[in-house]
Amino acid sequence: MKAIIEPYHLFADPIWYYNAMIHDIESAVNYVYIETYRIGNDVIGTRIKDALIKKAKNGVEIKVLIDFWGSSGVNNGFFDDLIKLGGQVRFFEKIKFNSDLFTRGHRRNHRKLIIIDDKISYIGSFNLTEYNLNWRESVLRINNGLTATLKKVFNLDFKIYNKYVLIKTNYLRLLRYQQFEIVRDMPSITKQHIMRRYIQMIRKAKESVIVVTPYFLPGYMLRKSLIDAVQRGVKVQVIIPRRSDVGLVDILRNKYMGHLHMSGIEFLLYYPHNLHAKLLLIDHSHFSIGSPNFDYRSFRYMYEIVLLGHQKEIVDQVFNHIRISIESTENFDYELWKRRPLINKFFEWLLVPFRHLL
Repeated sequence: MKAIIEPYHLFADPIWYYNAMIHDIESAVNYVYIETYRIGNDVIGTRIKDALIKKAKNGVEIKVLIDFWGSSGVNNGFFDDLIKLGGQVRFFEKIKFNSDLFTRGHRRNHRKLIIIDDKISYIGSFNLTEYNLNWRESVLRINNGLTATLKKVFNLDFKIYNKYVLIKTNYLRLLRYQQFEIVRDMPSITKQHIMRRYIQMIRKAKESVIVVTPYFLPGYMLRKSLIDAVQRGVKVQVIIPRRSDVGLVDILRNKYMGHLHMSGIEFLLYYPHNLHAKLLLIDHSHFSIGSPNFDYRSFRYMYEIVLLGHQKEIVDQVFNHIRISIESTENFDYELWKRRPLINKFFEWLLVPFRHLL
């Protein structure tokens, strides 16, 4: 594969970014750090593991941090050969089936980062599995000094992989590099830094707000900020998959779509397959790229990360990503929504009390 030389490259196709990642791993000289929610015991996961093993044999430092919930296919010997060569593999927050299951056990590390040699990094929506090979994703490859800042994030996460963090200030401090901001969330009912930052951005919008997300279950304040933006004359578009890979979320989101549509929010349903990208674009000038979904669970219970900025080269790529996505969407049909079966409405009502956990 031909090396990518530009400082920022936004991927949508998993095949392309997997190939780029593996090429970059194979080119590593000093270290490779990977943090992700899921690595598959499949073709993609094996390709990445084999590339890491080769680099470990050459003395490259390897660290891998995987969420325990998302690692079910690889936590029984999958990484043994890598570990024997000195690679460090940690599973974030092992689940204990006790009274803490639905409190601490529900707090998952959903961040996605790859850091290589203080030079190259990846941030975005990716999991490392063939399960999502035909999904539309959003993965930003970075080739500049921002990588060193993201390395600090990884090292903190690797350090606290199995600890309960009582004082969270050090792990949630806003990080800046030039015109970029790195905003992180840890499980909290009250803090929710990313959600609050999104609300600030939406409130400042003058022309347009575009949300791209696979799962759309925003809380009251987010919904209000979107509606208020429409009332100011801002064009608000939400791009979601017609059918995601989580059917219960699709059922519950339908409960809100009719009201939000009548409030002036435009819903565009991506139909070829699953849309897993996670993007926010404000006024074609400010962007967010990262790991959180636009839902209660990401903002309340997950370890998440976003990169915010207004660098024109990235803004243009985000806009192009959105433009191409829109070419494969259909408009939300309000009349059809009103005629949805009673059984759908019943399950919408039934799922409301669990909206924070879906």
